[in-house]
Amino acid sequence: MSAFLTMRTTRLHLPALKTHHIKLAAALLCAVAAGDVLAQAATRPAAPAAKPGAAAPAAAPAPAAAAAAKPSTGFLPPASSDAKVIDSVYVIVNDEVITKREVDLRVAEITQQARASQAQLPDADTLRRQVVESMITQRAQIQLAKEMGVRVDDTTLDRAIGRIAEGQKMSVQEMRNQIEKEGLTFAAFREQIRNEIMTQRLVEHEVDSKLQVSEAEIDTYLAAEKAAAADRVEMDLAQILVRIPENASPEQIAARKARADEVARQLRTGADFGKMAATYSDAPDALKGGAIGWREPERLPTVFSTELRKLKAGQVTPVVRTNVGFHILKLIDVRPLKSAAQQAEQAVVEQTHARHIMMKVTPAMNEDEVRKRLLDFKAKIEAKQANFEDIARQSSQDSYASKGGDMGWLFPGDTVPELEEAMKTLKPGEISGVVKSQFGFHIVQVIERKSEDVSKEKERSAARQVLTERKRGEALEDWSRQIRDRAYVEFREDK
Repeated sequence: MSAFLTMRTTRLHLPALKTHHIKLAAALLCAVAAGDVLAQAATRPAAPAAKPGAAAPAAAPAPAAAAAAKPSTGFLPPASSDAKVIDSVYVIVNDEVITKREVDLRVAEITQQARASQAQLPDADTLRRQVVESMITQRAQIQLAKEMGVRVDDTTLDRAIGRIAEGQKMSVQEMRNQIEKEGLTFAAFREQIRNEIMTQRLVEHEVDSKLQVSEAEIDTYLAAEKAAAADRVEMDLAQILVRIPENASPEQIAARKARADEVARQLRTGADFGKMAATYSDAPDALKGGAIGWREPERLPTVFSTELRKLKAGQVTPVVRTNVGFHILKLIDVRPLKSAAQQAEQAVVEQTHARHIMMKVTPAMNEDEVRKRLLDFKAKIEAKQANFEDIARQSSQDSYASKGGDMGWLFPGDTVPELEEAMKTLKPGEISGVVKSQFGFHIVQVIERKSEDVSKEKERSAARQVLTERKRGEALEDWSRQIRDRAYVEFREDK
Protein backbone atom coordinates (compact mmCIF):
# COMPACT_ATOMS: atom_id res chain seq x y z
CA MET A 1 0.00 0.00 0.00
CA SER A 2 1.32 3.39 -0.94
CA ALA A 3 3.07 5.40 1.74
CA PHE A 4 3.11 8.58 -0.33
CA LEU A 5 0.48 10.11 1.86
CA THR A 6 -1.37 13.40 1.84
CA MET A 7 -2.23 15.36 4.95
CA ARG A 8 -4.28 18.55 5.22
CA THR A 9 -4.52 20.88 8.19
CA THR A 10 -8.30 20.72 8.13
CA ARG A 11 -8.35 16.96 7.93
CA LEU A 12 -5.94 14.07 7.80
CA HIS A 13 -6.63 11.57 5.08
CA LEU A 14 -4.35 8.58 5.41
CA PRO A 15 -5.18 5.16 3.99
CA ALA A 16 -4.90 2.28 6.38
CA LEU A 17 -1.29 1.24 6.69
CA LYS A 18 0.27 -2.01 7.59
CA THR A 19 2.01 -1.47 10.92
CA HIS A 20 5.43 -1.98 9.38
CA HIS A 21 4.74 0.99 7.11
CA ILE A 22 4.19 3.53 9.88
CA LYS A 23 7.84 4.47 9.87
CA LEU A 24 7.75 4.91 6.13
CA ALA A 25 4.64 7.06 6.41
CA ALA A 26 6.43 9.29 8.86
CA ALA A 27 9.46 9.49 6.62
CA LEU A 28 7.43 10.59 3.61
CA LEU A 29 4.69 12.73 5.14
CA CYS A 30 6.56 15.92 4.26
CA ALA A 31 6.54 15.10 0.55
CA VAL A 32 3.19 16.81 -0.19
CA ALA A 33 4.43 20.26 -1.15
CA ALA A 34 7.54 19.06 -2.97
CA GLY A 35 5.73 16.37 -4.97
CA ASP A 36 6.15 12.64 -5.19
CA VAL A 37 9.61 11.48 -6.20
CA LEU A 38 8.24 8.65 -8.26
CA ALA A 39 5.96 11.05 -10.10
CA GLN A 40 8.97 13.22 -10.86
CA ALA A 41 10.79 10.24 -12.29
CA ALA A 42 7.88 9.50 -14.60
CA THR A 43 7.10 13.03 -15.73
CA ARG A 44 10.34 14.94 -16.16
CA PRO A 45 14.08 14.37 -16.46
CA ALA A 46 16.25 14.56 -13.40
CA ALA A 47 17.44 17.99 -12.37
CA PRO A 48 21.22 18.39 -12.59
CA ALA A 49 23.11 18.54 -9.36
CA ALA A 50 23.36 22.07 -8.00
CA LYS A 51 26.75 23.70 -8.08
CA PRO A 52 28.16 25.16 -4.91
CA GLY A 53 27.02 28.71 -4.40
CA ALA A 54 28.65 31.24 -2.15
CA ALA A 55 31.60 30.29 -0.04
CA ALA A 56 30.80 27.89 2.72
CA PRO A 57 31.05 28.93 6.35
CA ALA A 58 34.49 28.57 7.83
CA ALA A 59 33.40 25.48 9.66
CA ALA A 60 30.21 23.62 8.85
CA PRO A 61 28.19 22.76 11.94
CA ALA A 62 28.48 19.18 13.04
CA PRO A 63 25.32 17.18 12.32
CA ALA A 64 24.64 16.59 15.97
CA ALA A 65 24.95 20.27 16.78
CA ALA A 66 22.70 21.24 13.89
CA ALA A 67 20.08 18.74 14.96
CA ALA A 68 20.18 20.16 18.46
CA ALA A 69 19.73 23.68 17.16
CA LYS A 70 16.84 22.90 14.84
CA PRO A 71 14.80 19.70 14.50
CA SER A 72 15.28 17.96 11.20
CA THR A 73 12.40 18.28 8.78
CA GLY A 74 13.20 15.13 6.88
CA PHE A 75 13.47 11.54 8.03
CA LEU A 76 15.16 11.33 11.39
CA PRO A 77 17.28 8.18 11.75
CA PRO A 78 16.79 6.14 14.89
CA ALA A 79 19.14 6.72 17.75
CA SER A 80 21.94 4.24 17.39
CA SER A 81 23.25 2.19 20.24
CA ASP A 82 26.66 2.27 18.58
CA ALA A 83 28.37 5.49 19.69
CA LYS A 84 31.05 5.02 17.02
CA VAL A 85 28.65 5.61 14.10
CA ILE A 86 29.71 8.87 12.40
CA ASP A 87 27.39 10.68 10.01
CA SER A 88 28.50 13.30 7.52
CA VAL A 89 27.06 16.51 6.13
CA TYR A 90 25.67 15.87 2.67
CA VAL A 91 24.17 19.23 1.78
CA ILE A 92 23.69 22.59 3.51
CA VAL A 93 20.31 24.29 3.04
CA ASN A 94 20.56 27.87 4.27
CA ASP A 95 21.69 27.35 7.89
CA GLU A 96 20.68 23.70 8.27
CA VAL A 97 22.21 20.45 7.14
CA ILE A 98 20.90 17.27 5.56
CA THR A 99 23.10 14.34 6.44
CA LYS A 100 24.23 11.49 4.23
CA ARG A 101 22.42 9.04 6.48
CA GLU A 102 19.14 10.90 6.02
CA VAL A 103 19.56 10.73 2.24
CA ASP A 104 20.53 7.05 2.30
CA LEU A 105 17.52 6.14 4.42
CA ARG A 106 15.11 8.12 2.24
CA VAL A 107 16.43 6.50 -0.94
CA ALA A 108 16.24 3.04 0.60
CA GLU A 109 12.67 3.55 1.80
CA ILE A 110 11.47 4.84 -1.57
CA THR A 111 13.21 2.03 -3.41
CA GLN A 112 11.65 -0.58 -1.15
CA GLN A 113 8.18 0.91 -1.54
CA ALA A 114 8.50 1.19 -5.31
CA ARG A 115 9.47 -2.45 -5.60
CA ALA A 116 6.54 -3.50 -3.45
CA SER A 117 4.11 -1.60 -5.70
CA GLN A 118 5.93 -2.55 -8.93
CA ALA A 119 6.51 1.12 -9.76
CA GLN A 120 9.18 2.07 -12.26
CA LEU A 121 12.28 3.80 -10.87
CA PRO A 122 15.02 5.72 -12.69
CA ASP A 123 18.64 4.66 -12.39
CA ALA A 124 20.25 4.95 -8.97
CA ASP A 125 22.05 8.25 -9.62
CA THR A 126 18.94 9.92 -11.02
CA LEU A 127 16.80 8.67 -8.15
CA ARG A 128 19.28 9.95 -5.61
CA ARG A 129 19.40 13.39 -7.21
CA GLN A 130 15.62 13.61 -7.22
CA VAL A 131 15.37 12.50 -3.59
CA VAL A 132 17.95 15.09 -2.55
CA GLU A 133 16.17 17.84 -4.50
CA SER A 134 12.90 16.91 -2.81
CA MET A 135 14.51 17.01 0.63
CA ILE A 136 16.11 20.39 -0.12
CA THR A 137 12.78 21.89 -1.17
CA GLN A 138 11.02 20.47 1.87
CA ARG A 139 13.67 21.86 4.19
CA ALA A 140 13.53 25.30 2.58
CA GLN A 141 9.74 25.38 2.88
CA ILE A 142 9.85 24.58 6.59
CA GLN A 143 12.44 27.29 7.11
CA LEU A 144 10.24 29.82 5.31
CA ALA A 145 7.21 28.79 7.37
CA LYS A 146 9.14 29.41 10.58
CA GLU A 147 10.40 32.76 9.30
CA MET A 148 6.81 33.82 8.53
CA GLY A 149 5.69 32.90 12.01
CA VAL A 150 3.69 29.82 11.11
CA ARG A 151 3.22 27.81 14.29
CA VAL A 152 1.48 24.57 15.21
CA ASP A 153 0.56 24.33 18.87
CA ASP A 154 0.65 21.06 20.79
CA THR A 155 -3.16 20.82 20.95
CA THR A 156 -3.44 20.92 17.15
CA LEU A 157 -0.58 18.44 16.83
CA ASP A 158 -2.13 16.04 19.33
CA ARG A 159 -5.43 16.11 17.43
CA ALA A 160 -3.66 15.41 14.15
CA ILE A 161 -1.76 12.48 15.61
CA GLY A 162 -4.98 11.19 17.13
CA ARG A 163 -6.61 11.20 13.68
CA ILE A 164 -3.61 9.36 12.23
CA ALA A 165 -3.87 6.69 14.91
CA GLU A 166 -7.63 6.42 14.35
CA GLY A 167 -6.98 5.92 10.65
CA GLN A 168 -4.67 3.02 11.51
CA LYS A 169 -7.36 1.57 13.81
CA MET A 170 -5.18 1.79 16.89
CA SER A 171 -4.75 3.98 19.94
CA VAL A 172 -2.07 6.67 20.04
CA GLN A 173 -0.13 4.58 22.54
CA GLU A 174 -0.30 1.50 20.30
CA MET A 175 0.89 3.57 17.35
CA ARG A 176 3.70 5.00 19.47
CA ASN A 177 4.79 1.54 20.51
CA GLN A 178 4.87 0.40 16.89
CA ILE A 179 6.83 3.46 15.77
CA GLU A 180 9.43 3.01 18.49
CA LYS A 181 9.59 -0.72 17.82
CA GLU A 182 10.63 0.07 14.25
CA GLY A 183 13.39 2.42 15.34
CA LEU A 184 11.88 5.91 14.99
CA THR A 185 11.46 7.98 18.13
CA PHE A 186 7.97 9.27 18.80
CA ALA A 187 9.39 12.75 19.32
CA ALA A 188 10.81 12.63 15.78
CA PHE A 189 7.47 11.41 14.43
CA ARG A 190 5.66 14.30 16.17
CA GLU A 191 8.12 16.80 14.72
CA GLN A 192 7.60 15.47 11.22
CA ILE A 193 3.81 15.78 11.56
CA ARG A 194 4.22 19.29 12.96
CA ASN A 195 6.40 20.24 9.99
CA GLU A 196 3.87 18.86 7.52
CA ILE A 197 1.06 20.90 9.07
CA MET A 198 3.27 23.99 9.01
CA THR A 199 4.07 23.41 5.33
CA GLN A 200 0.41 22.98 4.43
CA ARG A 201 -0.54 26.16 6.27
CA LEU A 202 2.19 27.98 4.40
CA VAL A 203 0.88 26.61 1.08
CA GLU A 204 -2.65 27.70 1.96
CA HIS A 205 -1.41 31.23 2.64
CA GLU A 206 1.05 31.55 -0.24
CA VAL A 207 -0.71 29.52 -2.96
CA ASP A 208 -4.31 28.52 -2.23
CA SER A 209 -5.48 31.97 -1.12
CA LYS A 210 -4.41 33.46 -4.47
CA LEU A 211 -6.20 31.01 -6.75
CA GLN A 212 -9.14 32.40 -8.72
CA VAL A 213 -11.41 30.84 -11.34
CA SER A 214 -13.54 33.13 -13.50
CA GLU A 215 -17.01 32.41 -14.84
CA ALA A 216 -15.59 32.60 -18.37
CA GLU A 217 -13.06 29.88 -17.53
CA ILE A 218 -15.88 27.68 -16.25
CA ASP A 219 -17.86 28.25 -19.46
CA THR A 220 -14.84 27.31 -21.59
CA TYR A 221 -14.12 24.20 -19.52
CA LEU A 222 -17.70 22.93 -19.71
CA ALA A 223 -17.84 23.46 -23.47
CA ALA A 224 -14.55 21.60 -23.97
CA GLU A 225 -15.58 18.81 -21.63
CA LYS A 226 -18.83 18.32 -23.52
CA ALA A 227 -16.97 18.13 -26.85
CA ALA A 228 -14.33 15.74 -25.50
CA ALA A 229 -16.95 13.42 -24.05
CA ALA A 230 -18.20 12.69 -27.55
CA ASP A 231 -15.07 10.59 -28.21
CA ARG A 232 -14.80 8.99 -24.78
CA VAL A 233 -16.37 5.79 -23.54
CA GLU A 234 -17.05 4.00 -20.31
CA MET A 235 -16.91 0.28 -19.75
CA ASP A 236 -19.10 -2.07 -17.78
CA LEU A 237 -16.64 -4.40 -16.05
CA ALA A 238 -16.39 -7.48 -13.88
CA GLN A 239 -13.29 -8.94 -12.29
CA ILE A 240 -11.83 -12.01 -10.70
CA LEU A 241 -9.03 -11.37 -8.23
CA VAL A 242 -6.70 -14.02 -6.89
CA ARG A 243 -5.11 -12.13 -4.02
CA ILE A 244 -1.45 -12.49 -3.02
CA PRO A 245 -1.07 -12.82 0.77
CA GLU A 246 0.95 -10.20 2.64
CA ASN A 247 4.65 -11.12 2.79
CA ALA A 248 4.01 -14.08 0.50
CA SER A 249 6.89 -16.43 -0.30
CA PRO A 250 7.86 -17.13 -3.93
CA GLU A 251 6.19 -20.51 -3.61
CA GLN A 252 2.92 -18.91 -2.45
CA ILE A 253 3.02 -16.38 -5.31
CA ALA A 254 3.60 -19.17 -7.81
CA ALA A 255 0.66 -21.12 -6.39
CA ARG A 256 -1.64 -18.11 -6.68
CA LYS A 257 -0.46 -17.49 -10.23
CA ALA A 258 -1.23 -21.09 -11.12
CA ARG A 259 -4.72 -20.71 -9.65
CA ALA A 260 -5.32 -17.56 -11.74
CA ASP A 261 -4.02 -19.27 -14.88
CA GLU A 262 -6.40 -22.19 -14.33
CA VAL A 263 -9.34 -19.79 -13.95
CA ALA A 264 -8.31 -18.05 -17.19
CA ARG A 265 -8.08 -21.42 -18.97
CA GLN A 266 -11.58 -22.38 -17.90
CA LEU A 267 -12.93 -19.01 -19.02
CA ARG A 268 -11.38 -19.51 -22.46
CA THR A 269 -13.19 -22.84 -22.74
CA GLY A 270 -16.56 -21.26 -22.02
CA ALA A 271 -16.93 -21.24 -18.23
CA ASP A 272 -19.41 -18.69 -16.86
CA PHE A 273 -17.54 -15.62 -15.58
CA GLY A 274 -20.03 -14.89 -12.79
CA LYS A 275 -19.87 -18.40 -11.41
CA MET A 276 -16.07 -18.45 -11.63
CA ALA A 277 -15.91 -15.11 -9.79
CA ALA A 278 -18.19 -16.40 -7.04
CA THR A 279 -16.06 -19.54 -6.69
CA TYR A 280 -12.50 -18.26 -7.08
CA SER A 281 -12.37 -14.48 -6.64
CA ASP A 282 -11.04 -12.92 -3.44
CA ALA A 283 -12.51 -9.49 -4.26
CA PRO A 284 -15.41 -8.03 -2.23
CA ASP A 285 -17.59 -8.11 -5.35
CA ALA A 286 -17.14 -11.88 -5.84
CA LEU A 287 -20.67 -12.77 -4.78
CA LYS A 288 -22.04 -10.29 -7.31
CA GLY A 289 -20.39 -12.23 -10.09
CA GLY A 290 -17.40 -9.93 -9.90
CA ALA A 291 -19.43 -6.97 -11.21
CA ILE A 292 -17.76 -3.62 -10.55
CA GLY A 293 -19.99 -1.46 -12.77
CA TRP A 294 -19.29 1.27 -15.28
CA ARG A 295 -15.80 2.76 -15.27
CA GLU A 296 -13.90 5.21 -17.44
CA PRO A 297 -10.75 3.50 -18.74
CA GLU A 298 -8.80 6.73 -18.16
CA ARG A 299 -9.51 6.40 -14.45
CA LEU A 300 -8.25 2.83 -14.22
CA PRO A 301 -4.64 1.76 -13.65
CA THR A 302 -2.76 1.78 -16.96
CA VAL A 303 -2.06 -1.95 -16.70
CA PHE A 304 -5.84 -2.53 -16.81
CA SER A 305 -6.87 0.08 -19.37
CA THR A 306 -4.20 -1.08 -21.82
CA GLU A 307 -5.59 -4.60 -21.85
CA LEU A 308 -9.25 -3.54 -21.83
CA ARG A 309 -8.85 -1.35 -24.92
CA LYS A 310 -7.87 -4.47 -26.87
CA LEU A 311 -11.17 -6.20 -26.12
CA LYS A 312 -14.63 -6.34 -27.60
CA ALA A 313 -17.72 -6.61 -25.43
CA GLY A 314 -17.94 -10.06 -23.85
CA GLN A 315 -14.19 -10.77 -23.93
CA VAL A 316 -11.82 -11.15 -20.98
CA THR A 317 -8.26 -9.99 -20.40
CA PRO A 318 -5.33 -12.29 -19.82
CA VAL A 319 -4.11 -12.58 -16.23
CA VAL A 320 -2.86 -9.16 -15.06
CA ARG A 321 -0.43 -8.91 -12.14
CA THR A 322 -0.51 -6.02 -9.65
CA ASN A 323 0.87 -5.64 -6.15
CA VAL A 324 -2.53 -6.83 -4.86
CA GLY A 325 -2.68 -10.05 -6.81
CA PHE A 326 -3.66 -11.56 -10.16
CA HIS A 327 -6.66 -10.07 -11.96
CA ILE A 328 -8.86 -11.20 -14.83
CA LEU A 329 -11.24 -8.52 -16.16
CA LYS A 330 -14.29 -8.98 -18.34
CA LEU A 331 -15.53 -6.23 -20.64
CA ILE A 332 -19.30 -6.61 -20.44
CA ASP A 333 -20.32 -3.60 -22.50
CA VAL A 334 -19.13 -0.22 -23.82
CA ARG A 335 -21.10 3.00 -24.19
CA PRO A 336 -20.31 6.64 -25.01
CA LEU A 337 -19.37 8.68 -21.98
CA LYS A 338 -21.81 11.42 -21.10
CA SER A 339 -20.48 14.90 -20.46
CA ALA A 340 -20.71 16.43 -17.01
CA ALA A 341 -23.74 18.36 -18.17
CA GLN A 342 -25.44 15.16 -19.36
CA GLN A 343 -24.46 13.24 -16.24
CA ALA A 344 -25.67 15.89 -13.84
CA GLU A 345 -28.77 14.49 -12.21
CA GLN A 346 -31.63 16.87 -11.79
CA ALA A 347 -31.11 18.25 -8.32
CA VAL A 348 -34.46 19.59 -7.19
CA VAL A 349 -34.61 21.30 -3.83
CA GLU A 350 -37.55 22.90 -2.09
CA GLN A 351 -37.24 26.53 -1.08
CA THR A 352 -39.41 28.14 1.56
CA HIS A 353 -40.39 31.81 1.71
CA ALA A 354 -40.88 32.61 5.38
CA ARG A 355 -40.99 35.39 7.95
CA HIS A 356 -40.66 35.36 11.71
CA ILE A 357 -40.86 37.39 14.88
CA MET A 358 -38.08 36.88 17.40
CA MET A 359 -37.89 38.03 21.00
CA LYS A 360 -35.27 37.56 23.69
CA VAL A 361 -35.44 37.10 27.43
CA THR A 362 -34.42 40.33 29.18
CA PRO A 363 -34.27 41.52 32.78
CA ALA A 364 -37.64 43.15 32.16
CA MET A 365 -39.24 40.07 30.55
CA ASN A 366 -38.64 36.44 31.58
CA GLU A 367 -39.12 33.36 29.37
CA ASP A 368 -42.74 32.77 30.33
CA GLU A 369 -43.61 36.37 29.53
CA VAL A 370 -41.81 36.19 26.18
CA ARG A 371 -43.68 33.03 25.23
CA LYS A 372 -47.04 34.53 26.28
CA ARG A 373 -46.44 37.67 24.24
CA LEU A 374 -45.50 35.71 21.10
CA LEU A 375 -48.62 33.57 21.45
CA ASP A 376 -50.69 36.74 21.82
CA PHE A 377 -49.16 38.03 18.58
CA LYS A 378 -50.02 34.76 16.84
CA ALA A 379 -53.63 34.87 18.05
CA LYS A 380 -54.11 38.47 16.86
CA ILE A 381 -52.62 37.72 13.43
CA GLU A 382 -54.79 34.61 12.97
CA ALA A 383 -57.85 36.57 14.09
CA LYS A 384 -56.91 39.25 11.56
CA GLN A 385 -56.72 41.81 14.36
CA ALA A 386 -53.13 42.63 13.45
CA ASN A 387 -50.72 42.31 10.54
CA PHE A 388 -47.67 40.02 10.80
CA GLU A 389 -45.36 42.52 9.11
CA ASP A 390 -46.42 45.42 11.34
CA ILE A 391 -45.91 43.43 14.55
CA ALA A 392 -42.51 42.22 13.31
CA ARG A 393 -41.40 45.79 12.57
CA GLN A 394 -42.51 46.95 16.02
CA SER A 395 -41.52 44.02 18.23
CA SER A 396 -39.08 41.62 16.54
CA GLN A 397 -35.57 41.85 17.96
CA ASP A 398 -33.39 40.89 15.00
CA SER A 399 -32.12 42.27 11.68
CA TYR A 400 -35.25 41.15 9.80
CA ALA A 401 -37.50 43.46 11.82
CA SER A 402 -37.12 46.32 9.31
CA LYS A 403 -38.33 43.95 6.57
CA GLY A 404 -41.46 42.91 8.48
CA GLY A 405 -39.69 39.73 9.58
CA ASP A 406 -39.27 38.56 5.95
CA MET A 407 -36.33 36.14 5.73
CA GLY A 408 -36.67 35.70 1.96
CA TRP A 409 -36.38 32.41 0.09
CA LEU A 410 -34.58 29.82 2.19
CA PHE A 411 -32.76 26.72 0.97
CA PRO A 412 -32.49 23.74 3.35
CA GLY A 413 -29.83 24.60 5.90
CA ASP A 414 -30.12 28.38 5.49
CA THR A 415 -31.64 28.91 8.93
CA VAL A 416 -31.27 27.37 12.37
CA PRO A 417 -32.43 23.75 12.69
CA GLU A 418 -35.24 24.59 15.12
CA LEU A 419 -36.89 27.01 12.69
CA GLU A 420 -36.34 24.67 9.76
CA GLU A 421 -38.03 21.80 11.59
CA ALA A 422 -40.95 24.05 12.52
CA MET A 423 -41.40 25.25 8.94
CA LYS A 424 -41.55 21.67 7.62
CA THR A 425 -44.85 21.10 9.47
CA LEU A 426 -46.53 24.28 8.21
CA LYS A 427 -48.67 24.87 5.17
CA PRO A 428 -48.43 28.23 3.37
CA GLY A 429 -50.12 30.87 5.54
CA GLU A 430 -49.83 28.92 8.79
CA ILE A 431 -47.96 30.20 11.84
CA SER A 432 -45.94 27.99 14.18
CA GLY A 433 -46.10 27.79 17.93
CA VAL A 434 -43.27 29.30 19.95
CA VAL A 435 -39.90 27.93 18.85
CA LYS A 436 -36.79 28.23 21.00
CA SER A 437 -33.36 28.57 19.35
CA GLN A 438 -29.90 29.71 20.37
CA PHE A 439 -30.89 33.26 19.39
CA GLY A 440 -34.16 33.55 21.31
CA PHE A 441 -37.84 32.66 20.90
CA HIS A 442 -39.70 32.78 17.58
CA ILE A 443 -42.95 32.38 15.80
CA VAL A 444 -42.54 31.69 12.09
CA GLN A 445 -44.96 31.86 9.18
CA VAL A 446 -44.55 30.05 5.85
CA ILE A 447 -45.60 32.37 3.03
CA GLU A 448 -45.10 30.02 0.07
CA ARG A 449 -42.94 27.19 -1.26
CA LYS A 450 -41.35 26.37 -4.60
CA SER A 451 -39.07 23.73 -6.06
CA GLU A 452 -35.93 24.65 -8.00
CA ASP A 453 -33.53 22.62 -10.14
CA VAL A 454 -29.97 23.38 -9.01
CA SER A 455 -28.17 20.85 -11.24
CA LYS A 456 -26.60 23.67 -13.27
CA GLU A 457 -25.17 25.15 -10.10
CA LYS A 458 -23.82 21.74 -9.14
CA GLU A 459 -22.26 21.31 -12.57
CA ARG A 460 -20.55 24.69 -12.40
CA SER A 461 -19.40 24.04 -8.85
CA ALA A 462 -17.78 20.77 -9.95
CA ALA A 463 -16.10 22.54 -12.87
CA ARG A 464 -14.80 25.25 -10.55
CA GLN A 465 -13.30 22.59 -8.29
CA VAL A 466 -11.54 20.85 -11.21
CA LEU A 467 -10.11 24.13 -12.50
CA THR A 468 -9.01 25.18 -9.02
CA GLU A 469 -7.15 21.90 -8.50
CA ARG A 470 -5.55 22.23 -11.92
CA LYS A 471 -4.37 25.76 -11.18
CA ARG A 472 -3.23 24.72 -7.74
CA GLY A 473 -0.97 22.02 -9.15
CA GLU A 474 0.70 24.47 -11.52
CA ALA A 475 0.97 27.24 -8.92
CA LEU A 476 2.34 24.86 -6.29
CA GLU A 477 5.04 23.61 -8.63
CA ASP A 478 6.07 27.16 -9.54
CA TRP A 479 6.07 28.28 -5.93
CA SER A 480 8.11 25.26 -4.81
CA ARG A 481 10.65 25.94 -7.54
CA GLN A 482 10.97 29.57 -6.43
CA ILE A 483 11.54 28.51 -2.82
CA ARG A 484 14.22 26.09 -4.00
CA ASP A 485 15.91 28.67 -6.24
CA ARG A 486 16.09 31.25 -3.45
CA ALA A 487 17.65 28.86 -0.97
CA TYR A 488 21.42 28.80 -0.32
CA VAL A 489 22.41 25.24 -1.18
CA GLU A 490 25.87 23.78 -0.95
CA PHE A 491 26.75 20.13 -1.49
CA ARG A 492 29.46 19.00 0.90
CA GLU A 493 29.93 15.43 -0.26
CA ASP A 494 30.07 13.83 -3.69
CA LYS A 495 27.26 11.46 -4.40
